[in-house]
Amino acid sequence: MLIRASVEGPEIDGYLLPSYDEHLNERVADRDRRVEYLTGFTGPIAFLAITVHKAALWTEDKYLVQANSEVTCDWELFDLNGPVSIIEWFKVNLPVDAKVGADPHIVPHSLWTEWKTKLDNDALINLVKVNKNLVDIVWGDKRPPAVDVTVKVHERKYAGEKWINKIETLRKELDVLDCDAIVLNSLTEIAYLLNIRGRDIPYTPVVKAYLVVTRYDIFFYTDRSKVSLGISLHLKEAEGCYNTQCVKIKDYNQIWRDLRTYSQVWRKVLMPAPCVFDKGASEALFTAIPRDSVVERISPVIFMKAEKNAIEREQMRIAHIRDGAAMCEAMSMLEERFAVEKWTELKIKQEIETSRLAQKSSMGLSQETVVAYGQHGSIPHYIQSNATDIEVKDDSLLIIESGGQYLEGTTDVSRTFHFGTPTMEQKKTYTSVLLGIIRIANLKFPSNLRPGEIDTLARSPVWSSMNDYPHATGHGIGSYSAVKESPIDVSYDAKDKFLFKEGYFFSNEPGMYKKSEYGVRLGNVLEVINTGKSHPSGVQFLSFEQITLVPYEAKLIDRRMLSPEERRWLNIYNAKIREHVGEELKRQGNMQAFYWMMNKTGHIKEYFPEEEYRYYGSLSNSMSKNNFYSTFILFSLIFICFNSFTYNILI
Repeated sequence: MLIRASVEGPEIDGYLLPSYDEHLNERVADRDRRVEYLTGFTGPIAFLAITVHKAALWTEDKYLVQANSEVTCDWELFDLNGPVSIIEWFKVNLPVDAKVGADPHIVPHSLWTEWKTKLDNDALINLVKVNKNLVDIVWGDKRPPAVDVTVKVHERKYAGEKWINKIETLRKELDVLDCDAIVLNSLTEIAYLLNIRGRDIPYTPVVKAYLVVTRYDIFFYTDRSKVSLGISLHLKEAEGCYNTQCVKIKDYNQIWRDLRTYSQVWRKVLMPAPCVFDKGASEALFTAIPRDSVVERISPVIFMKAEKNAIEREQMRIAHIRDGAAMCEAMSMLEERFAVEKWTELKIKQEIETSRLAQKSSMGLSQETVVAYGQHGSIPHYIQSNATDIEVKDDSLLIIESGGQYLEGTTDVSRTFHFGTPTMEQKKTYTSVLLGIIRIANLKFPSNLRPGEIDTLARSPVWSSMNDYPHATGHGIGSYSAVKESPIDVSYDAKDKFLFKEGYFFSNEPGMYKKSEYGVRLGNVLEVINTGKSHPSGVQFLSFEQITLVPYEAKLIDRRMLSPEERRWLNIYNAKIREHVGEELKRQGNMQAFYWMMNKTGHIKEYFPEEEYRYYGSLSNSMSKNNFYSTFILFSLIFICFNSFTYNILI
């Protein structure tokens, strides 16, 4: 068994393994996919508990179906939020005073503290540190090698600000907090601060590294083989580090020796605390510094990178125009060939990704592309595979969730399509979700409104039919960075109280799912705009601007469910797509996609006669008053003709 492996340190009776890497990412490089190596589970989040006789896996409810199809019967499966916790499982399967080991490098300090407290108090079991990861020992020379890609400079024309200025802003924050240094293990924060990008983990353009910033020094710990002369010049290391505005580049693992050395002279060291999607610092980093020197606070860099500067904002808009062109190209081609070719979920996924990767400045995908047809669409966060792949036909709905990384920015878009004739129920479901998109898009609000409080606007049309969707409505979006970025979390049960600021970008992606039949999901990225208006109390009013430019499925929209103002919003949105994406498609010479886009974004009537959108009749909830009158007039004419005919016969 794994826990019998011969390593230095205490003898242990059980082992705890999270799916994180050393930088607490959920999506990790192949060499860090330890959970997949042991179990076969490919989902982004999991925890393993192992003893000599038993093994168990915990994941979030939305990934349980996937886990059940990938994991063998040797593993017990549990919901992370279910009644059986990891602590309870160990309590049942281990005796009192047993020892459970874990690698502190891949466990957040906050989670380690929680585990240790509960194991000690509830189960009388000791949590101990095993600094050599046992899975890596078992994996041995079969463990995949590290990604061998050179670090790249993220040019100022995209970043909008020199890295030196960002470091100085961070140093001012350290002065305010009276700290001598900050230790950063978040890869997106490091990439943002130094204006660099890499390809060390899937979907996020970062380089595996640590960064320590003090009042006088900047230490960058990474794989030296990935540092070119260009990066050395960019970070001013090649000039010789004789001032406070150059970066000392060191070997990745040297940080542990340096922290023990420098912590003897640092009075206070800021260690990042958890913040929404960021896990904070690892347990190993916390224990490398004397406890009385540690100041645990949310990293100031989180808020610096969330508030995009003017150049980043403009570049993000450009990225979404190109992304809209990619989606139009893929969908136009798919619809044209749908009747003559067999299409499966995986084949459509390949076409979407091919179109996106072919765009100018494309640097890859921002997330795993999801293509879910029919009953698969009723599973939020469904992941298609060779085992689950099915043919896409014309009698149900197709959900596509995808996104791209461009030098200009990061995209995230969800759309739902139908290649046949949708039912009235499907149209009503789709339009209910679209209403949630529109209601948030139209919001003007005071800047002291919390993001979680706008969640009800997106959910209310879904709630009206006594339904709900089991995921957050939205999250922050990075700029050529992580597709899910702190601190914005649009969810009514969000515990954080961070506010919107001008320059923030976030997603608005409501959904509705009918179990075992179909699902609808729509998602746009929005930019937070300052209206220039304020309340008499001085509070600024903010609004949102849609920057995702992908057409909706016109045949799925029941326009009778939309008010004139909501129809006007849809016309304005469609006009924006025609202007910006249309221009891009014509520049590319892609007229097939251009005509497809024009067809999907046709102008609709904003004001209908009242009788056209009222519902009548027991035969169909969608029968309009106009149809009722037409039927009445038709029968009246038949009656008159019949009477006239009868009268003539009698005469």
